[in-house]
Amino acid sequence: MRTIILSVLISIGFAAQAQIGSAKQVTWSYGSKKIADKTYEITITASIAGNYHLYAIKAGVEGPVPTTISFNPNPLLVMNGTLIEKGKKITKFESAWDGNVNFFEKTVTFVQKVKAKTTAKTNVNGKIEFMVCNDDMCLPPSEITFKIPVGG
Repeated sequence: MRTIILSVLISIGFAAQAQIGSAKQVTWSYGSKKIADKTYEITITASIAGNYHLYAIKAGVEGPVPTTISFNPNPLLVMNGTLIEKGKKITKFESAWDGNVNFFEKTVTFVQKVKAKTTAKTNVNGKIEFMVCNDDMCLPPSEITFKIPVGG
Protein backbone atom coordinates (compact mmCIF):
# COMPACT_ATOMS: atom_id res chain seq x y z
CA MET A 1 0.00 0.00 0.00
CA ARG A 2 2.84 2.38 0.84
CA THR A 3 4.35 1.77 -2.61
CA ILE A 4 1.07 2.71 -4.32
CA ILE A 5 0.69 5.88 -2.25
CA LEU A 6 4.33 6.85 -2.91
CA SER A 7 3.87 6.24 -6.66
CA VAL A 8 0.75 8.42 -6.71
CA LEU A 9 2.51 11.23 -4.81
CA ILE A 10 5.50 11.09 -7.15
CA SER A 11 3.18 11.20 -10.19
CA ILE A 12 1.33 14.19 -8.76
CA GLY A 13 4.66 15.91 -8.11
CA PHE A 14 5.79 15.40 -11.71
CA ALA A 15 2.44 16.64 -13.05
CA ALA A 16 2.62 19.75 -10.85
CA GLN A 17 6.19 20.42 -11.94
CA ALA A 18 5.17 20.13 -15.60
CA GLN A 19 2.42 22.68 -15.04
CA ILE A 20 4.86 25.12 -13.50
CA GLY A 21 7.58 24.32 -16.04
CA SER A 22 8.17 26.13 -19.29
CA ALA A 23 4.54 27.29 -19.57
CA LYS A 24 4.96 29.45 -16.44
CA GLN A 25 7.86 31.36 -18.02
CA VAL A 26 6.30 32.16 -21.42
CA THR A 27 3.20 34.20 -22.18
CA TRP A 28 1.74 33.64 -25.63
CA SER A 29 -0.34 36.12 -27.64
CA TYR A 30 -1.98 35.66 -31.03
CA GLY A 31 -3.27 37.75 -33.89
CA SER A 32 -4.34 37.75 -37.51
CA LYS A 33 -4.15 40.55 -40.04
CA LYS A 34 -5.57 40.69 -43.55
CA ILE A 35 -2.69 41.43 -45.94
CA ALA A 36 -4.41 40.78 -49.30
CA ASP A 37 -7.65 39.41 -50.70
CA LYS A 38 -8.40 36.26 -48.63
CA THR A 39 -4.80 36.23 -47.38
CA TYR A 40 -3.95 36.65 -43.72
CA GLU A 41 -0.83 36.84 -41.63
CA ILE A 42 -1.09 34.83 -38.43
CA THR A 43 1.20 35.94 -35.60
CA ILE A 44 2.11 33.95 -32.50
CA THR A 45 4.25 35.91 -30.06
CA ALA A 46 6.16 34.52 -27.09
CA SER A 47 7.04 36.85 -24.23
CA ILE A 48 9.76 35.10 -22.24
CA ALA A 49 10.11 35.90 -18.54
CA GLY A 50 13.23 36.65 -16.56
CA ASN A 51 16.55 35.26 -17.70
CA TYR A 52 15.04 32.31 -19.56
CA HIS A 53 15.43 31.64 -23.25
CA LEU A 54 13.16 29.81 -25.69
CA TYR A 55 14.69 27.50 -28.26
CA ALA A 56 14.27 28.28 -31.95
CA ILE A 57 12.43 26.09 -34.46
CA LYS A 58 15.85 24.68 -35.37
CA ALA A 59 17.57 24.41 -31.99
CA GLY A 60 20.92 23.55 -33.57
CA VAL A 61 21.75 20.37 -31.63
CA GLU A 62 19.98 17.33 -30.25
CA GLY A 63 18.82 17.70 -26.67
CA PRO A 64 16.88 20.91 -26.18
CA VAL A 65 13.26 20.76 -27.29
CA PRO A 66 12.89 23.10 -30.27
CA THR A 67 9.79 25.27 -30.48
CA THR A 68 7.32 23.38 -32.65
CA ILE A 69 4.11 24.98 -33.90
CA SER A 70 1.68 22.67 -35.63
CA PHE A 71 -1.54 23.71 -37.32
CA ASN A 72 -4.65 21.53 -37.41
CA PRO A 73 -6.07 20.92 -40.88
CA ASN A 74 -8.87 23.31 -41.83
CA PRO A 75 -10.73 22.75 -45.13
CA LEU A 76 -11.33 26.52 -45.43
CA LEU A 77 -7.62 27.47 -45.20
CA VAL A 78 -4.36 26.74 -46.96
CA MET A 79 -0.99 27.42 -45.34
CA ASN A 80 0.96 29.77 -47.61
CA GLY A 81 4.74 29.33 -47.24
CA THR A 82 6.67 28.29 -44.16
CA LEU A 83 6.59 29.46 -40.58
CA ILE A 84 9.00 32.39 -40.04
CA GLU A 85 10.68 33.50 -36.79
CA LYS A 86 10.96 37.26 -36.21
CA GLY A 87 13.18 38.33 -33.37
CA LYS A 88 16.81 38.50 -32.29
CA LYS A 89 18.01 34.91 -32.66
CA ILE A 90 21.05 34.12 -30.53
CA THR A 91 23.45 31.30 -31.38
CA LYS A 92 25.64 30.30 -28.46
CA PHE A 93 27.67 27.32 -27.31
CA GLU A 94 25.98 25.58 -24.39
CA SER A 95 28.06 22.97 -22.60
CA ALA A 96 24.91 21.19 -21.37
CA TRP A 97 24.12 20.31 -25.02
CA ASP A 98 27.76 20.17 -26.15
CA GLY A 99 27.14 22.42 -29.12
CA ASN A 100 25.85 25.68 -30.52
CA VAL A 101 22.16 26.25 -29.87
CA ASN A 102 19.71 28.78 -31.34
CA PHE A 103 17.33 30.57 -29.02
CA PHE A 104 15.45 33.78 -28.27
CA GLU A 105 15.40 35.92 -25.15
CA LYS A 106 12.57 38.26 -24.06
CA THR A 107 10.40 37.94 -27.20
CA VAL A 108 9.97 36.25 -30.56
CA THR A 109 7.10 36.29 -33.06
CA PHE A 110 6.28 33.38 -35.32
CA VAL A 111 4.52 34.35 -38.55
CA GLN A 112 2.52 32.12 -40.90
CA LYS A 113 0.61 33.29 -43.95
CA VAL A 114 -2.70 31.58 -44.71
CA LYS A 115 -5.00 31.80 -47.70
CA ALA A 116 -8.75 31.49 -47.13
CA LYS A 117 -10.79 29.55 -49.67
CA THR A 118 -13.93 31.57 -48.85
CA THR A 119 -14.86 34.82 -47.13
CA ALA A 120 -16.39 32.90 -44.20
CA LYS A 121 -15.05 33.44 -40.69
CA THR A 122 -13.01 30.50 -39.43
CA ASN A 123 -10.15 29.69 -37.04
CA VAL A 124 -6.55 28.61 -37.24
CA ASN A 125 -6.16 25.98 -34.51
CA GLY A 126 -3.06 24.20 -33.39
CA LYS A 127 -0.53 23.54 -30.67
CA ILE A 128 2.86 24.77 -29.56
CA GLU A 129 5.49 22.59 -27.90
CA PHE A 130 8.40 24.43 -26.31
CA MET A 131 11.05 24.45 -23.61
CA VAL A 132 12.90 27.21 -21.77
CA CYS A 133 16.25 27.22 -20.02
CA ASN A 134 18.47 29.68 -18.23
CA ASP A 135 22.15 29.46 -17.29
CA ASP A 136 21.37 27.17 -14.35
CA MET A 137 18.57 24.85 -15.46
CA CYS A 138 15.99 23.82 -18.00
CA LEU A 139 12.32 23.52 -17.18
CA PRO A 140 10.21 20.61 -18.42
CA PRO A 141 8.78 21.10 -21.93
CA SER A 142 5.21 22.37 -22.20
CA GLU A 143 2.48 22.07 -24.80
CA ILE A 144 -0.34 24.54 -25.28
CA THR A 145 -3.17 24.83 -27.77
CA PHE A 146 -4.35 27.94 -29.58
CA LYS A 147 -7.30 29.21 -31.62
CA ILE A 148 -6.89 32.29 -33.84
CA PRO A 149 -9.92 33.74 -35.68
CA VAL A 150 -9.48 34.73 -39.34
CA GLY A 151 -11.76 35.98 -42.10
CA GLY A 152 -15.32 37.09 -41.93
